[in-house]
Amino acid sequence: MEKSLVDLENGTTCSSWNYSGQRLAAGSADGFLSIFDARDSASSSFTRSSKSRVHDTGIVKVVWIPPEYGDAVACVCADGTLSLWEEVVEDAQPLQWKLCKSFKSNSSQVLDVQFGVSLSGLKMVAAYSDGHIRVYELLDPLELKNWQLQVWEFDQAHQRWLPVAELALPGNKGDQVYSVAWAPNIGRPYEVIAVATHKAIALWHLGLIPDTDGRLSVEQVALLSGHAGEMWQMEWDMSGMTLATSGSDGKVRLWQSNLNGVWHEQAALEPTT
Repeated sequence: MEKSLVDLENGTTCSSWNYSGQRLAAGSADGFLSIFDARDSASSSFTRSSKSRVHDTGIVKVVWIPPEYGDAVACVCADGTLSLWEEVVEDAQPLQWKLCKSFKSNSSQVLDVQFGVSLSGLKMVAAYSDGHIRVYELLDPLELKNWQLQVWEFDQAHQRWLPVAELALPGNKGDQVYSVAWAPNIGRPYEVIAVATHKAIALWHLGLIPDTDGRLSVEQVALLSGHAGEMWQMEWDMSGMTLATSGSDGKVRLWQSNLNGVWHEQAALEPTT
């Protein structure tokens, strides 16, 4: 007999497991963020431990940050705003989820967000509706409250930071972005980020060492075409060597590179009836 793990309320629009699989974050159409916890380490059932109002509009995506940076999630809302929420303890009060940082843009909306960890710390890559892919870096790895971000401008006097890279070729800066996926790094001297647009899937190498201007080097190393129609979702395996993609054509495609660094389609999976 099948057993339910979690009972989600009507109106739940998205959910995300944390890295250990012991916590579940769920967003709703009325703008609430709910956190569910396992009763114990061996439990197969979860109960809601908190419910917080994140925004006036619905939440469309929830993403946990890497576990070494605490318990925190990023929420993308239906109006295109992005916010970071952290579980904190204040005085003798119970654990609460507090707003750390809100990202707003007058000209574009956030469509997707992913996190990556490099030698220099935690980075966040966000896809915007104007076709820009912006990479942000956490200044203080101990506290999410210390995110100091400024899009395309750095002010040393006020400690405001630029995005450290832009993932777009000059002719593609207006392309619609559907999904972003940051590959786990297993010892490479660079990061690998996949960006899906309406044209294809671009794979980028992001350098780890900033130049004198604080910028990281970027290189587009592959352009993968195969899905007929819109791209929906991308996910890397734990090794960061295989990329799985899905789209409106109903297929899941697996991509890998050969020993020469050339990326190709390894398999195409179709649902069976």
